[in-house]
Amino acid sequence: MDRRETAALLAYIGRLDPRTIRTDQGEARDQLAQWHELLGDVPMATPHGWDACVAARQHIRTSPYQILPADVARPWESYRRDRLARHTDPTPSVDPDDQAAWTAELVGTRRAVAAGTAQPAQARAITSGRDGIDPRLEARLREIGSCIPPAARAALAPYRPARAAREMAVALGQPDALSVRCEWCLAQPGEPCRRRRIGPDDGVRTTAPRATPHPGRLDLAAAQAQQTEQAQQPAMA
Repeated sequence: MDRRETAALLAYIGRLDPRTIRTDQGEARDQLAQWHELLGDVPMATPHGWDACVAARQHIRTSPYQILPADVARPWESYRRDRLARHTDPTPSVDPDDQAAWTAELVGTRRAVAAGTAQPAQARAITSGRDGIDPRLEARLREIGSCIPPAARAALAPYRPARAAREMAVALGQPDALSVRCEWCLAQPGEPCRRRRIGPDDGVRTTAPRATPHPGRLDLAAAQAQQTEQAQQPAMA
């Protein structure tokens, strides 16, 4: 703020807190010089939420101590830090091979955000919960059926046989065995069944994932699917 704005701020503060008023001309001049020196880089107001008068009024309203220049400068620094923390550098519009122009545009954007003359640029997420999914992404997922392309899924199948077997069963209309807990190996829903490796003393040494679920788990999944279907039939009728 310039000297006229600093004088206007002091006049506003004097109306709210008469303790800051200086009746002596020399003291008033010194006070103005001091405040202008300390608040010269603090704007009076910005288009995006900052107002020095509001910061001063907040201090006078909540603190019993006489206001100082620092009581205006501190909220301004907090305002700057908050805006820069919420800012994500957008891609400059200049030629990326022109390093000087590229850097100058980034610095200029950051300074404008910190000074309150431009809004922070925030990076957008692809999705923000089920309700906030991008319609284009949702349409693409409906088109391909999965976020993994079919070619990539086929290439990954040898490296994740349990997942491949599960997907194949679901595609053939068979019950999803991994949707239930295995009573044999105690694998939790979503986890593949495991086979036991027996040592020479007939004790279980280790376990390893199976490519296919245990038969009892398949039967349990089929029974559960049948119960769910029977429970839905009266409701549909």
